[in-house]
Order: sequence, then C-alpha cells, then structure tokens
Amino acid sequence: MSIKLRLIILVFLQFFIWGAWMITIGNYWFETKHWGNIEFGAIFSTMGIASIFMPTLCGIVADRWINAERLYAILHTLGGITFLAIPFIETSSTFFWAILVAMIFYMPTIALTYSISYNALEKNNLDIVKDYPPIRVWGTIGFIVAMWVTNLSGNKASGNQFIIAGTVAILLGIYSLSLPKCPPQNNTSQNKSLVQILGLDAFSLFKNYKMMLFFLFSMFLGAALQLTNAYGDTFLSDFGLIGEYQNSLIVRYSTLIMSISQISETMFILAIPFFLKKFGIKNVMLISMVAWVFRFGLFAFGDPTQGLWMLLLSCIVYGMAFDFFNVSGSLFVESTTNAKIRSSAQGLFMMMTNGFGAIFGSLISGFIIQKFFTLEFTQVNDLLSYLHTDLNNPAIKNLLSGNEFGENGILKNPVEIKEWKNIWITFASYSLIVAVLFAVLFKHKHKPQDQ
Repeated sequence: MSIKLRLIILVFLQFFIWGAWMITIGNYWFETKHWGNIEFGAIFSTMGIASIFMPTLCGIVADRWINAERLYAILHTLGGITFLAIPFIETSSTFFWAILVAMIFYMPTIALTYSISYNALEKNNLDIVKDYPPIRVWGTIGFIVAMWVTNLSGNKASGNQFIIAGTVAILLGIYSLSLPKCPPQNNTSQNKSLVQILGLDAFSLFKNYKMMLFFLFSMFLGAALQLTNAYGDTFLSDFGLIGEYQNSLIVRYSTLIMSISQISETMFILAIPFFLKKFGIKNVMLISMVAWVFRFGLFAFGDPTQGLWMLLLSCIVYGMAFDFFNVSGSLFVESTTNAKIRSSAQGLFMMMTNGFGAIFGSLISGFIIQKFFTLEFTQVNDLLSYLHTDLNNPAIKNLLSGNEFGENGILKNPVEIKEWKNIWITFASYSLIVAVLFAVLFKHKHKPQDQ
C-alpha cells in the first residue's frame, strides 16, 4: 500500500470521528436533552480548553520522548472509550466533564496528524505543499461521510452519534500503529538550555512580530469557526418551528445541507497550492476572513424557500473560509519552523485556533445569544403567533415536550426562541472587523519562490 493511501486512511478516519457528532451535537442538546444556551456554549468551549494545553503538551512529548504515531494511538483509544460512555450521561454538568475529557484526548491528535503526515511525506521524498492538500481533502470527505451516516441513520438527535465516533476512534488508534515511525527529533539534552530541555522552544516564535500577529489572528478566526460549528445545524433545524417551513428539505435534512460546506472544502483544499504560490499567506488568510463575512451574512438573510440559494451559497463559501485559514495556516507554520520543533509549533497553532479561539467564540457567543438575541415566551398562543404555526407542527410538539400548560395557555416552563437573523449579522460584523485589522496590521511580502 502506497504511503499516500495510508495517509488518506489516516486523515479520513481522523475527521470522521469529529464529523460524527460535532455538527449534530446541538440537535442532541436542544431537541433531546432540552438543555440551555449558555451551557451549550460551555460544551463547545471544551475543545478550546483542551486545545490550550494538550496539543502543545503532546507536541512537546512527541518532539522529545515518544514516537508521534504511538502517542496518537494512545490518545485515540482513550478518547474512543470516553465517547462510548457519553450517551449514558443524564445531566448537563456531567456531560460537560465527559466531553472535556474526550476533547483532551482528541484535540492533540489533529496536530499530530499533520506531524505524522509531514514526516512520512518527507521520508518518501515528496513535496509537502504539493502532495499534502490532495491527501488532506480525504479528511474532509471523512467528515462529510460521518455527517451523512449520522443523519441518514436517524441519529442526528441521538446519543448514538457518540457511539459511532467512539468506535471509529478505537479502530483508528489500532490502525495508527501500522504507520511509518515518527520518532522524536529533539531528544538530546547536551548543551541545551532548560527551555530547550523542557521542549518549550516553539514558544520563542511569539518573539517574532509577524508570527505573533499570525497566531493572534489565528485565534480570532478560530472563534469564527466555532460559531458556525456550534450553531449551524441547529439554525437550519429551527426553521422547522416556523409554519411555512416545517416540511422543507432544509429541516428534514439539515445535516446533509450542512455537509455541502465540507464538500466545498474538497474543492478549495486542492486550490491551496495555487493560491499560496500566486497570492501568498497574507492574502490567502485575508480571503478566508472575507469569506467568513459572507458565510454569516448569507445565513442571516437566507430561508428554505426564496432565500434557499443564500443558504446553499453560504455552505459553498464555507469551504474557502475554513481551508484558506486552517490548512494554509498549518502549511505556513510548517514552512517557518524547523523539524526539531515541528510538533510543538503545530501544537501552538492548534492552541491559538481551537484553544483560545474556541473558548472565546463559544463562551462569548453563548452569552451574547442568551443576553441579546433570545426571546422568552410564557404563553403558548404568543409562541404560536410569533412562529406562524400551530400545535400540530412536529417541531413545536418536540419543543413543548414535557412542558405543561392549561386552558389559559400559560407554560409551566418558559420557552426560548433564538433571533437567528440578528445573531448572524452580529457574527458577520465581527468577521469584517477582524479582516480589516488583519489587512492593516499583518505585514508580509509575498515571494512566490518561498512557497
């Protein structure tokens, strides 16, 4: 089996695990468990909390003491076991801690995937910038396949999505042991400072003004990524609460519609080598930021009928928004660091994007949505009037499940409805501000021969 095919299997399974639950967890949270907005924001912050220290820590361990593929196998096996236990949890607080443990094991494996892949390509005398994007695209395909499996099997609001993720994680842990060895590259202590001995060399990258800004804006873009991951599928599903949209394809197959975003990724990943060579990292990342503005803006004004094209175009734009930041950023880190701190540097990139960025995006967005863009209804008639629907609507029945109200229509527990249009406009405005600041502050002269 060729090394490219072996790495394709690696990235396919890596992102299959993520796709099996990350886009649909909102449906499980709100539709099945009926838990709250702020707590949901905290759930998505677990990826950020884990990414603050685990990718960097595991990168240091892989750079100094243990083969990256062995550490990768251990992490996926433990993460898989944790995922398998999640469906049996009954309280939101316990659920938070279980997801946090799962993310502590999963998040560092993303950075290790890059390190293992780059190492294998180098050993086989292949060009990383040219040959890795076509391999990485299969990770996106894995994410898409997982979304379709979860939706078409009827598990987008079920705990079985975590069973799927856990099973594949354990299988990947076993498979990874067959990959080419990726031994530590920085495991000698002779004539080294304490910082070097502890494996903290990569943090010196923050001394470089350009790298510092790169990591800072990576954090800001990481926040934008968490917004769409956390609320995208829930947003589409909530159209079912509105009378005229309750039977639309958007509502019934929301996860499949969201998967168009990942399908779009496959096209833009393959375009990365051309765009990097032609325009350079600054312009590629700036294009990503502008794409986030369109991603959120199109969501704000789209709907399942006349505005269907906006929802679909938003999903297509996502591919550019994600890839031109995430994959290009990883390649930029790879090209500006040496092999001795490769895993540590990729861990730093993960820390800023899926660490601080995820926490910033998840917690702040959860608070803003709850504080400014959530309507509370205490009367059934007011709720039905606002949504232009009736009690025969399946989504309304699910929303009111377990909630009592008498002839006067007063609900025992108030019902909350999100103002999605204003939410997405706010997120689009945030992305526009980030794009303008990046264009002004990040100084980088593009040299095609350096790519």
